[in-house]
Amino acid sequence: MLRVPFADLYAALEQAMLRLGLPSEAAQLSARLFAETTRDGIYSHGLNRFPRFEAMVLNGSIDVQARPTRTAAFGSIERWNGNRGVGNVNAHLAMQRTIELSRANGIGAVALANSNHWMRGGAFGWQAADAGMFAMCWSNTLANLPAWGTAVPTLGNNPFVIAVPRANGEHVVLDMAMSQFSYGALASYAKRNQPLPVPGGFDSEGHLTQDAAAIEACQRALPIGYWKGSGLSLVLDMIGAMLSGGLATHQLALEPTLETGQSQIFLAIDPANLAASNELNHIADGILEHLHQATPLDSNEPIRYPGEQTLHLREENLRLGIPVDPDIWRQINTP
Repeated sequence: MLRVPFADLYAALEQAMLRLGLPSEAAQLSARLFAETTRDGIYSHGLNRFPRFEAMVLNGSIDVQARPTRTAAFGSIERWNGNRGVGNVNAHLAMQRTIELSRANGIGAVALANSNHWMRGGAFGWQAADAGMFAMCWSNTLANLPAWGTAVPTLGNNPFVIAVPRANGEHVVLDMAMSQFSYGALASYAKRNQPLPVPGGFDSEGHLTQDAAAIEACQRALPIGYWKGSGLSLVLDMIGAMLSGGLATHQLALEPTLETGQSQIFLAIDPANLAASNELNHIADGILEHLHQATPLDSNEPIRYPGEQTLHLREENLRLGIPVDPDIWRQINTP
């Protein structure tokens, strides 16, 4: 694994975006989001996802010139059409609009139809938390997760994000797929030929396994919480498609490089007029202090809140350089 400075990674991604035809402002934003995702240790949805993004631009699934447009509004909720534009740019703009609505009304929501893969969903949780907002957002995906009781991929792994702001910037951000491991994570483990830390799905014989490649081969990822994750995936898909007026999971193409037209929801709550920030921070600090006091089963694995490891990896990677796959690094630096 090669390590490069963050500025070099960002610059290389921006140039690659420009070569793909993205307008300058969109190229800068998309490149920054890709680079920050890699910086924060979410390698499967950062630089490692760029080759698929490039393929989707080249095959026409992503329209690099498109921008989201508002199609309906009522009170503090709006419906937007992503026009199959760049997924992480669309999602960033949707969350920014959601933040604006919540500042004006206390709560805001944007339902975004016809978008593309937003890469790391957690990026938009961090975006909202940095603005002092509580937030939730989610996206549907192609059918790659069997509903509980079947071996047939029927549901999406539908990433779901909850963000809790903290005054010191050390926000709590839960970013999870509806499968025990996202397919990006499975691909990373398979490429390293490394077993999953816990069973993540079934092999071709129907046995739970920690073999990521075996799970990928038969598309039998394990829903979080078994039937509970299956049910949660279903309702997230329903709410996303119904409120946005967009496509549901079963209507999305099964080929990953043709997965376009996703439906996404962005919610934000501004607590500014409800409680003083020091009151909120005192509550958050007490909860997290209590969590950290729990005795870990493994002394080498401290108890962490969602997002805490991200902060650790961010600091480490900025200090030592961002780990990049040498082959992908050469690819994005080749005109």
